[in-house]
Amino acid sequence: MNIKTNITLSVCSSTFKKDPVSSELGKRILRGAIDLIDEVGLEAFTFRKLALKVSSTEASVYRYFESKYHLMGYLVSWYWSWMQYRLTLKLANIEDPMDKLSRTITMLTEKIEEDSDFLFINEVKLSKIVVAESSKLILHKNVDESNEQGFFVDYKKFVQIVSDIVLEYNPSYKYPHMLTSTIIEGVHFQYFFTEHLPKLTDVIEGENSIETFYKEMLFNLIQKK
Repeated sequence: MNIKTNITLSVCSSTFKKDPVSSELGKRILRGAIDLIDEVGLEAFTFRKLALKVSSTEASVYRYFESKYHLMGYLVSWYWSWMQYRLTLKLANIEDPMDKLSRTITMLTEKIEEDSDFLFINEVKLSKIVVAESSKLILHKNVDESNEQGFFVDYKKFVQIVSDIVLEYNPSYKYPHMLTSTIIEGVHFQYFFTEHLPKLTDVIEGENSIETFYKEMLFNLIQKK
């Protein structure tokens, strides 16, 4: 029996006008948006193209999302809520903070696979979008407004969870949030470099060099004195 049914993840309500998960059209819009952004990138993505892809109208898409940046904000928020859900499962019944941190780095660096609990989301494509496109939600002039609206609340929750584990391991470490966000963003960059700019990273055959590097960096930085 599958006990993980009817799971609902919390997503910042400021990112949508109507919850897309509440209807079949909304779920089609999410699936189509992920496929289209993965295919053409955020810059070339438009609601007109999305409407054609999901056999609906541009007006219907606007009933769910104010703009493509709100839709992107929804997808990124959903991703980090899902990652928090995965981390909770991975760390269940684990008491040792060092083991928790090691498992967390493994989760952040391992290959993403589709999750059958959420059929309206292709997590493999979504993870590629987060790596390639999510920084565009942060590195722009309206980021403060987006932050006030709560666009990054699920990302910040995830960073806080990992930061708390860092402090479990070493309560005297002064930079847990800086370390956690640096690792997360760094992992994204390294995966992007691996696929597109391999001269900027180190790919070692038979090894997840990104996982190994960030585990070494993490524990070297936070080791107890």
